[in-house]
Amino acid sequence: MSRIVYVNGRYLPYAQACVHVEDRGFQFADGVYEVCEVREGALVDEGPHLARLGRSLAELAIPEPMSMAALAHIMRETVRRNRVRNGLLYLQVTRGTAPRDFPFPSPEIERTVVCIAWPRAPDLLEAQAVRGIAVKSLPDIRWRRCNIKTVMLLPACLAKEAARNDGAHEAWFVDGNGFVTEGASSNAWIVLDGGAVITRQIGPDILSGVTRATLIEGLAKEGISFMERPFRLTEAQSAREAFITSASNTVMPVVRIDGVTIGDGKPGPITRTLRSKFHQFAAISVS
Repeated sequence: MSRIVYVNGRYLPYAQACVHVEDRGFQFADGVYEVCEVREGALVDEGPHLARLGRSLAELAIPEPMSMAALAHIMRETVRRNRVRNGLLYLQVTRGTAPRDFPFPSPEIERTVVCIAWPRAPDLLEAQAVRGIAVKSLPDIRWRRCNIKTVMLLPACLAKEAARNDGAHEAWFVDGNGFVTEGASSNAWIVLDGGAVITRQIGPDILSGVTRATLIEGLAKEGISFMERPFRLTEAQSAREAFITSASNTVMPVVRIDGVTIGDGKPGPITRTLRSKFHQFAAISVS
């Protein structure tokens, strides 16, 4: 199947999908993005993802390229044209193309919009969830506005590579006070011995994950005790369970942190329950 990419008003074959060399996203990381899960041909939590895209654009003073309804149409059409049943969708908006200079160009220039979707095999992700993943901790070297979902992802790439070289699937960033902030591409969670679920509170040092917010609503529905507060690596390593959340993983069990086994080394019952019920909590958008 040939892949189709939306670029600035056109649906193009993958090999022909290009942006200008002076696009500010390419030269300055001057852009934002969203990743949505595609499940049975439908977008998961489409509305919250678009709302966060709007907030990110506003934080960077990038004018919206079109209405959110128009962007939603592009997202769904990209999924349809690529015939994705289960997979991921990526949407990116940059400030646009202008002669290379640090100050913002005129707000009248056209923003660059790119959208692409690709399939994933659900059984491979489920097999990973049955085993659980390992996490490696690293100092948090990112800028202080991690609540904006920008395309400036080099620190995350470096962290992911370090984790992979250490046999881990994800990296957890640790701030200057020794507390876990979040994963390189996920939010970090632990489960205490009493069954309470903990994740760091929202602030400029973490991204307000859409999957995170959906899961918090799910915790309330399930009557599971929940707290937002920082936790240290040592607390995570001695926790009953640990997991990450993201659009690409939903709820993924963590069974090792820096080589230390979490619990009995297997995905715990609360994590398994939350993963199995996640899509009951999420909003599914059908085109």
